[in-house]
Amino acid sequence: MQLNTLISKSSKSKVRVGRGIGSSKGKTCGRGHKGQKSRSGVAVKSFEGGQMPLYRRLPKRGFRSFSNKNKIAIINLSKIKEIISREKSLINNKINLLNLKKNKFVNKKFNKLKVLGSGEINSKLDIEVNSISKSAKAKIEKLGGKVTLIK
Repeated sequence: MQLNTLISKSSKSKVRVGRGIGSSKGKTCGRGHKGQKSRSGVAVKSFEGGQMPLYRRLPKRGFRSFSNKNKIAIINLSKIKEIISREKSLINNKINLLNLKKNKFVNKKFNKLKVLGSGEINSKLDIEVNSISKSAKAKIEKLGGKVTLIK
Protein backbone atom coordinates (compact mmCIF):
# COMPACT_ATOMS: atom_id res chain seq x y z
CA MET A 1 0.00 0.00 0.00
CA GLN A 2 1.40 3.35 -1.09
CA LEU A 3 0.17 6.91 -0.84
CA ASN A 4 -0.39 7.23 -4.58
CA THR A 5 -2.62 4.15 -4.64
CA LEU A 6 -5.01 5.34 -1.91
CA ILE A 7 -8.46 6.40 -3.08
CA SER A 8 -10.56 8.77 -1.00
CA LYS A 9 -14.17 7.71 -0.37
CA SER A 10 -15.70 11.15 -0.82
CA SER A 11 -14.77 12.72 -4.11
CA LYS A 12 -17.08 15.75 -4.11
CA SER A 13 -15.90 18.42 -6.48
CA LYS A 14 -15.73 21.97 -5.18
CA VAL A 15 -18.35 24.38 -6.46
CA ARG A 16 -16.56 26.89 -8.68
CA VAL A 17 -18.46 30.14 -8.31
CA GLY A 18 -18.63 32.78 -11.01
CA ARG A 19 -18.24 30.38 -13.96
CA GLY A 20 -21.35 31.16 -15.98
CA ILE A 21 -25.10 31.09 -15.46
CA GLY A 22 -25.38 27.37 -16.27
CA SER A 23 -23.28 26.44 -13.25
CA SER A 24 -26.02 27.62 -10.83
CA LYS A 25 -23.43 29.81 -9.10
CA GLY A 26 -22.81 32.26 -11.88
CA LYS A 27 -23.32 36.04 -12.11
CA THR A 28 -23.81 36.95 -8.40
CA CYS A 29 -22.14 33.72 -7.18
CA GLY A 30 -24.85 32.99 -4.61
CA ARG A 31 -24.31 36.26 -2.75
CA GLY A 32 -27.53 37.98 -3.74
CA HIS A 33 -27.65 41.50 -5.17
CA LYS A 34 -25.58 44.51 -4.15
CA GLY A 35 -25.02 45.46 -0.53
CA GLN A 36 -22.04 45.15 1.80
CA LYS A 37 -22.14 41.37 2.07
CA SER A 38 -22.00 40.87 -1.67
CA ARG A 39 -18.59 42.56 -1.88
CA SER A 40 -15.37 40.69 -1.37
CA GLY A 41 -13.19 41.28 1.67
CA VAL A 42 -16.00 42.65 3.84
CA ALA A 43 -17.20 40.90 6.97
CA VAL A 44 -19.78 42.42 9.26
CA LYS A 45 -18.55 41.17 12.62
CA SER A 46 -20.89 41.57 15.58
CA PHE A 47 -23.40 43.51 13.50
CA GLU A 48 -26.94 42.54 14.47
CA GLY A 49 -29.02 44.40 11.92
CA GLY A 50 -29.18 47.65 13.85
CA GLN A 51 -30.04 45.94 17.14
CA MET A 52 -27.69 46.91 19.97
CA PRO A 53 -24.84 44.38 19.69
CA LEU A 54 -24.17 41.90 22.47
CA TYR A 55 -20.77 43.36 23.36
CA ARG A 56 -22.44 46.74 23.96
CA ARG A 57 -25.45 45.33 25.83
CA LEU A 58 -23.32 43.64 28.49
CA PRO A 59 -21.87 45.79 31.29
CA LYS A 60 -18.18 46.58 31.48
CA ARG A 61 -16.47 44.69 34.27
CA GLY A 62 -13.30 46.31 35.64
CA PHE A 63 -9.80 45.09 35.10
CA ARG A 64 -7.26 43.10 37.08
CA SER A 65 -3.84 44.53 37.66
CA PHE A 66 -1.17 41.91 38.33
CA SER A 67 1.72 44.35 38.62
CA ASN A 68 1.35 45.13 42.34
CA LYS A 69 0.11 41.71 43.47
CA ASN A 70 2.08 40.13 46.31
CA LYS A 71 3.80 37.05 44.99
CA ILE A 72 3.82 34.49 47.80
CA ALA A 73 6.01 31.38 47.74
CA ILE A 74 4.10 28.52 49.38
CA ILE A 75 6.19 25.69 50.81
CA ASN A 76 5.08 22.57 52.69
CA LEU A 77 7.02 21.04 55.56
CA SER A 78 7.73 18.01 53.35
CA LYS A 79 9.49 20.32 50.86
CA ILE A 80 11.49 21.93 53.69
CA LYS A 81 12.58 18.45 54.77
CA GLU A 82 13.83 17.76 51.20
CA ILE A 83 15.64 21.11 51.10
CA ILE A 84 17.41 20.39 54.40
CA SER A 85 18.47 16.93 53.22
CA ARG A 86 20.04 18.50 50.11
CA GLU A 87 21.50 21.62 51.73
CA LYS A 88 22.85 20.81 55.21
CA SER A 89 24.11 24.39 55.81
CA LEU A 90 20.51 25.67 56.09
CA ILE A 91 20.06 23.82 59.41
CA ASN A 92 22.54 26.16 61.11
CA ASN A 93 21.12 29.30 59.44
CA LYS A 94 17.58 30.57 59.62
CA ILE A 95 15.32 29.25 56.88
CA ASN A 96 13.94 32.39 55.25
CA LEU A 97 13.06 33.64 51.80
CA LEU A 98 16.49 35.20 51.22
CA ASN A 99 18.35 31.93 51.94
CA LEU A 100 15.91 29.90 49.83
CA LYS A 101 16.36 32.33 46.91
CA LYS A 102 20.14 32.27 47.31
CA ASN A 103 20.22 28.46 47.12
CA LYS A 104 17.71 28.53 44.22
CA PHE A 105 14.97 26.56 45.95
CA VAL A 106 12.54 29.45 45.42
CA ASN A 107 12.21 31.64 42.34
CA LYS A 108 13.46 35.22 42.65
CA LYS A 109 10.04 36.67 41.65
CA PHE A 110 8.53 35.84 45.06
CA ASN A 111 8.57 38.50 47.79
CA LYS A 112 6.78 36.66 50.62
CA LEU A 113 6.99 33.19 52.12
CA LYS A 114 4.23 31.01 53.57
CA VAL A 115 4.72 27.60 55.19
CA LEU A 116 1.99 24.95 55.23
CA GLY A 117 1.83 21.90 57.49
CA SER A 118 1.65 19.09 54.95
CA GLY A 119 4.34 16.52 55.68
CA GLU A 120 6.60 15.81 58.65
CA ILE A 121 9.96 17.15 59.77
CA ASN A 122 12.43 15.48 62.09
CA SER A 123 14.89 18.23 62.97
CA LYS A 124 14.81 21.45 64.98
CA LEU A 125 14.34 24.51 62.73
CA ASP A 126 14.47 28.28 62.96
CA ILE A 127 12.09 29.68 60.35
CA GLU A 128 11.48 33.29 59.37
CA VAL A 129 8.25 33.63 57.37
CA ASN A 130 5.52 36.10 56.47
CA SER A 131 2.73 33.65 57.32
CA ILE A 132 2.40 30.10 58.55
CA SER A 133 -0.44 27.63 59.09
CA LYS A 134 -1.39 26.52 62.61
CA SER A 135 -0.46 22.89 61.94
CA ALA A 136 2.98 23.84 60.58
CA LYS A 137 3.67 26.10 63.55
CA ALA A 138 2.63 23.36 65.98
CA LYS A 139 4.86 20.75 64.30
CA ILE A 140 7.91 23.05 64.31
CA GLU A 141 7.46 24.18 67.92
CA LYS A 142 6.84 20.58 69.05
CA LEU A 143 10.42 19.73 68.02
CA GLY A 144 11.78 22.82 69.82
CA GLY A 145 12.05 25.01 66.71
CA LYS A 146 11.40 28.73 66.53
CA VAL A 147 8.99 30.54 64.19
CA THR A 148 9.48 34.24 63.53
CA LEU A 149 6.73 36.15 61.74
CA ILE A 150 7.69 39.09 59.49
CA LYS A 151 5.09 41.70 58.65
